[in-house]
Amino acid sequence: MKAIILAAGYATRMYPLTKDRPKSLLPIGTRAVLDFTLDRLATVEELDTVYLVTNSRFFSQFVRWWEEAKSSRPWPWRRFEIVDDGTWDNESRLGAIGDLAFVLDLHGIHDDLIVTAADNIFPFDFSHPVEYFRRIGQDVIVAYELEDPERLRRTGVVQVDSQGRVIDFQEKPSQPASRLAVPPLYVLKADTLELIPAYLEEGNSRDAPGNLIAWLHRRVPMFVWQFHGEVLDIGHLESYVRACQILEGQAKSSQHPLPGLIT
Repeated sequence: MKAIILAAGYATRMYPLTKDRPKSLLPIGTRAVLDFTLDRLATVEELDTVYLVTNSRFFSQFVRWWEEAKSSRPWPWRRFEIVDDGTWDNESRLGAIGDLAFVLDLHGIHDDLIVTAADNIFPFDFSHPVEYFRRIGQDVIVAYELEDPERLRRTGVVQVDSQGRVIDFQEKPSQPASRLAVPPLYVLKADTLELIPAYLEEGNSRDAPGNLIAWLHRRVPMFVWQFHGEVLDIGHLESYVRACQILEGQAKSSQHPLPGLIT
């Protein structure tokens, strides 16, 4: 199994904080946002390779981060590769789905795949949805209940049947059809990855990975692994400040509002 971490955005909504550094390398206490994602991936025993895709502007910063991080955090996979997508600004970006396709093609990946974004902090180990994926033998996305309609309008929203199969998915809907929010964490079969070129050839959006899920679920069976807790999405300055307050407060008090986030 392989993993691709999407980290090639320019985070213009967080300027000036992210004008000269990627938001996934912003500090939370003594760690970077990205470190939490790698901790979660490290729980997946069958994961042998992790690709992190970024852009030319921030490539060297990720290389420096990795040189420091790999000596202090003994993550278990055999290979970690930072991929430069060749773009320099928000106008030339490939988009999240474009970057996913770029890495798949560049490295000829034909394995089952974990896809996630580098700017979300999850309250569970990724081994849990991967175990569900293995048990049912179908593509899996994760979801949780979210009450706030405004936040639902800024994320993916899914509807499922009584068996947990996806029957409808909308990315950032103006009128959310359910309260099940879907953050960017998907476990996809190798065969499903073969459909991505067709998605792009049809001229569909290259941005927001949920757009791909909205297209895929109409072509292959897809199921939801539902969790409890809160995902911290570092999408703007206010959410970054809040994540710092929660996680740094948790570290100081030894309380666990987001189970297992501080290791």
